[in-house]
Amino acid sequence: MRDLADNVVIICSIENIDPMGVHTGDSITVAPAQTLTDKEYQRLRDYSIAIIREIGVECGGSNVQFAVNPEDGEVMIIEMNPRVSRSSALASKATGFPIAKMAAKLSVGYSLDQIPNDITKKTPASFEPSIDYVVTKIPRFAFEKFPGSEPILTTQMKSVGESMAVGRTFQESFQKAVRSLECGYSGWGCAKVKELDWEWEQLKYSLRVPSPDRMHSIYAAMKRGMKVDDIHELSYVDKWFLTQLKELVDVEQYLLARNLSQLTKDDFWEVKRRGFSDKQIAFATKSTEKEVRSKRLSLGVKPVYKRVDTCAAEFEADTPYMYSSYEFECESAPTNRKKVLILGGGPNRIGQGIEFDYCCCHTSFALQDAGYETIMMNSNPETVSTDYDTSDRLYFEPLTVEDVLNIIDLEGPDGIIVQFGGQTPLKLSLPIQQYLDERKPNCRSGYGLVRIWGTSPDSIDAAEDRERFNAILTELQIEQPKGGIAKSEKDALAIAADIGYPVVVRPSYVLGGRAMEIVYSDEKLVTYLETAVEVDPERPVLIDKYLSDAIEIDIDALADSHGNVVIGGIMEHIEQAGVHSGDSACMLPTKTVSLSCLETIRSWTTKLAKKLNVCGLMNCQYAITASGDVFLLEANPRASRTVPFVSKAIGHPLAKYAALVMSGKSLHDLQFTKEVIPAHVSVKEAVLPFEKFQGADVLLGPEMRSTGEVMGIHSESSIAFAKAQIAAGQKPPLSGTLFLSLNDLTKPHLASIARAFLGVGFTLAATSGTAHVLELEGLPVERVLKMHEGRPHAGDMIANGQIQMMVVTSSGDQLDQIDGRKLRRMALAYKIPIITTVAGALATAEAIKSLKCSKIEMTALQDYFSSEKATKSTKTLQSVSST
Repeated sequence: MRDLADNVVIICSIENIDPMGVHTGDSITVAPAQTLTDKEYQRLRDYSIAIIREIGVECGGSNVQFAVNPEDGEVMIIEMNPRVSRSSALASKATGFPIAKMAAKLSVGYSLDQIPNDITKKTPASFEPSIDYVVTKIPRFAFEKFPGSEPILTTQMKSVGESMAVGRTFQESFQKAVRSLECGYSGWGCAKVKELDWEWEQLKYSLRVPSPDRMHSIYAAMKRGMKVDDIHELSYVDKWFLTQLKELVDVEQYLLARNLSQLTKDDFWEVKRRGFSDKQIAFATKSTEKEVRSKRLSLGVKPVYKRVDTCAAEFEADTPYMYSSYEFECESAPTNRKKVLILGGGPNRIGQGIEFDYCCCHTSFALQDAGYETIMMNSNPETVSTDYDTSDRLYFEPLTVEDVLNIIDLEGPDGIIVQFGGQTPLKLSLPIQQYLDERKPNCRSGYGLVRIWGTSPDSIDAAEDRERFNAILTELQIEQPKGGIAKSEKDALAIAADIGYPVVVRPSYVLGGRAMEIVYSDEKLVTYLETAVEVDPERPVLIDKYLSDAIEIDIDALADSHGNVVIGGIMEHIEQAGVHSGDSACMLPTKTVSLSCLETIRSWTTKLAKKLNVCGLMNCQYAITASGDVFLLEANPRASRTVPFVSKAIGHPLAKYAALVMSGKSLHDLQFTKEVIPAHVSVKEAVLPFEKFQGADVLLGPEMRSTGEVMGIHSESSIAFAKAQIAAGQKPPLSGTLFLSLNDLTKPHLASIARAFLGVGFTLAATSGTAHVLELEGLPVERVLKMHEGRPHAGDMIANGQIQMMVVTSSGDQLDQIDGRKLRRMALAYKIPIITTVAGALATAEAIKSLKCSKIEMTALQDYFSSEKATKSTKTLQSVSST
């Protein structure tokens, strides 16, 4: 970082464990660099300072990447970014030095020696950060969401999130980072690892080729006796890291040879200092996590919490930003104020990302204003919740039962909030509740016992447990699609025969539509059960009637502990039911839903919120069939993915209200007692990462694939939709040729799509079956050959720039899997907008029509609400004066 007075400081050195060739964003990284000699490190420092000066970065941060040859110390400069980079967030969280905040101050003329360090309050920002701990970052991937894409890591970044952990040693921070990832591992090793059963050749291949699971292959190779030198030869991971990991395998061997009663206090200290979780110790000693915990505590082995102080303990840290370790001096100094523990969402992933972080941050801000001390616990370096100034106290820790209970014991909070971090804290809510029921810990503030705030874990479980939920819906007379719970393949076929195809199948307890599929025949159902999920009495599969051509509705509601329920917002999905709500564009307020259907939805949501004793937020999803029947698809008594969108669309911070409601306030206290229906239209559109995953198809379905979203806002719905499309990178062309290829299920809508685009000046091109239907309707169309029918085919037209936009719905047959997929991938490569749903096509045609007629004007979000308030107040004045 450099200022206008030419002061330069090095914030952080970060070393990639993966060798060159894997994108930094996809590499496991460690700060500070572990394998450089002091001489090498000083060289890199000098080079960085020379580069930032030569490039001419007058003030602000820069990121410089080097490659160092471990054989002879040769250095290559890979790249330099004269801006904040992906690693800036990691470096900021690792050191406690807020790079972006400092860069903003430097840009208005401050110099580094004039800016005080927020954490020590004694040193200036020109005092270079030094750290006396190790930070490990591990990326999180989502290859399972993109069938056809190979889980191989290259120079193209593919990770969707990351977790970070802090420990006193590399071993401790690495193990904590592995369990923070939430991929089913409680640490590195001490688990059933699939790679242990692989053939030697397969294992060697997985060491040679970088993949998300390479670290587990290293573990399997070590367990099976491969030497560190041989693993290094195959993987090129530095021998220093491999030696550290080998020591963890040796500790595991030591544990496997003992039972729990044989472990001494010294054994526990040694094992815990190396980052082993209670769950790993339980696995190795064939006991339970609960038994390990009570034995550990009976021996007095408890974690202490150290502060991130930016100066390696040279000055005292003023800001409580903490991590756990197994040493003797605890620096946490908990207070006796009224306090709340907020559990974050862990690493970003598809289905659980920044929207939950938004809710956690708003909760912290609202409760601070209400006089509570807020404690944030999270492991995600990319998010605002892990900033040291978002909450009063921050614990950078994995979100596991063990780590949460340690903090509950230490802090004694009045309340614990599990509703805002997505599925991660929800999964912890039942074990936490059991612990609170058994131990009955007191709050440090003296106001009774520690308890979970908001909707009870039992109510959350009732909404997740299919059998309990069905009983509630029957009692409330709420309709849902016909379906059943299959505990075997025989059950599944019987249920499907009873309700009729097509059916939606999914495992119970899913997030982000994981492994959800629409199935059209017995044969496809059997294939699904064999390949996608294991079905047994422990893991039942849910089978529901798929409602073809239904409109899907998302609704967020807010309920308080006094039984009041207010609808936050009702969103209408633009894509039909069957496309995951996270991938579907949606608009608020609704556009095509009848008043009677809206009344049914409002009344069912209110009844359900009261029955489940919801205190805080609840999200429900409904489907409305063409005949106007309403069905409830699912209900989640927690913050949902749509809360930030609804809050921005209606001008009311729902997450803040929910936090205050949980603290005991009523909706009347908050003066939020009526559903807000804005005069403008807001459209949310998903951003999809298909181009990063070679070989993956671009079709939308019940499995969520979007990694982010954008919002368009305007008084006209079609322009709001157009703005959302442009923001998502799907810029609709205003003229040209539209290519159409629709499957038999969607052919009835073909003529209306074609007329809509002809009406805005497009010409049409289509493959034989689609062209035939259009010709029967008397519509002008150019026939195009399919990919397998010879040339020139549709792909050639794309390459020649003869197609400007495509509407393609998949038939799902063998040919479409090859031909159709190839064509859709070509459209992606040539950046041609491709629409894969009927509703999306009709909405796009309308948007193009509006774009051609009117000019888009910029209006600040605040102005939408100030103008609406003004209109409302004049209406009130008129009604008062007329009486």
